[in-house]
Amino acid sequence: MEAKSPSSLFNLSGTSLLVALGIVLSGGALTRDLIASRLPWQLNSLSLPFLLCAIATALLGYWVIPMLVRLKTGQIVREDGPQAHLKKAGTPTMGGVFFVPVAVIFAILLSGWKAEVLAVSALTMGYALIGWLDDWQILRYKSNKGISPKLKLALQIGFAVLFCLWLAWSQSNITNIALPFKVVLPLGLLFWLLAVFVLVAESNATNLTDGVDGLAAGTSAIALLGLGVLVAPSHSGLMIFCACTSGSCMGFLVHNRNKARVFMGDTGSLALGGALASVALLTNTLWALFVLSGIFFVETLSVMAQVSYYKATKGEDGVGKRLFKMAPLHHHLELSGWSEVQVVATFYLIGGILALLCLVTKA
Repeated sequence: MEAKSPSSLFNLSGTSLLVALGIVLSGGALTRDLIASRLPWQLNSLSLPFLLCAIATALLGYWVIPMLVRLKTGQIVREDGPQAHLKKAGTPTMGGVFFVPVAVIFAILLSGWKAEVLAVSALTMGYALIGWLDDWQILRYKSNKGISPKLKLALQIGFAVLFCLWLAWSQSNITNIALPFKVVLPLGLLFWLLAVFVLVAESNATNLTDGVDGLAAGTSAIALLGLGVLVAPSHSGLMIFCACTSGSCMGFLVHNRNKARVFMGDTGSLALGGALASVALLTNTLWALFVLSGIFFVETLSVMAQVSYYKATKGEDGVGKRLFKMAPLHHHLELSGWSEVQVVATFYLIGGILALLCLVTKA
């Protein structure tokens, strides 16, 4: 008898993962609201913003995605990537143009136009703009090369510096970093270098994770809701922002789950990283961000390790050895025989465990 794969044994599919993640996250939001004595149907809650944005984004997608098809925003697939991905060529990309604005608009309105929400929303939209420029260049020239890496990095640093200038003007004692076990690390001026690095690194890490149907959107939804729970006691406005952005990711997953009808593109992935990093910087939860972003961190490390190992093992012919079959890590797993759904399910599970770890330890 032919052996069944794990995905068939557990009847995993993109739809079943979407439903399971939706139940877990909405149930988690409801539970945390009740524990905190918040009514889940109040504006100042986790549940209502999460559900509103999930529904709004899912419905909006049925209008925007056909428009993206008509605009011929089909994905350009790398020929040296997993062969199974070649069939995805032509799937509309740049999906961040509809789910990111939904999150930002709802967050601003539901929070009552709070300054901190306006600030993180501006940074999020700024990074979405960088991603849109990159996506547009890729589509315009029908190539995987978007704007130049130097220009992309310069724009990321530029928006990060602007956010840090606002942060310095609006916050006091922001340069003291809270670590586990009530340890406080005073960084002084070094904090600002760290802040710019975190904003740029987090957005790029989230971008690298966006390579499999539903992967970046789902893991970001988990991290954002976890961060929302952590900041809720002291920053209700940012709690709403996180819940809205997490909900928008879930609404996007209705169309991005395997088999995806749309990809988020750099427009979405850069924005999600910027959203996570800006909230963490503003709420002094950088350590929690590090834990919540474990998936993104490992994905980035796999790319760095692959490039470093290849350069270190170059022979006279100029060709080096590969540490992984392909980087980032999710592509290595695919080429090792994992299905896309197996990769996504495993990463969701790990992301959920990391979020629980943060909540349990109050990281």
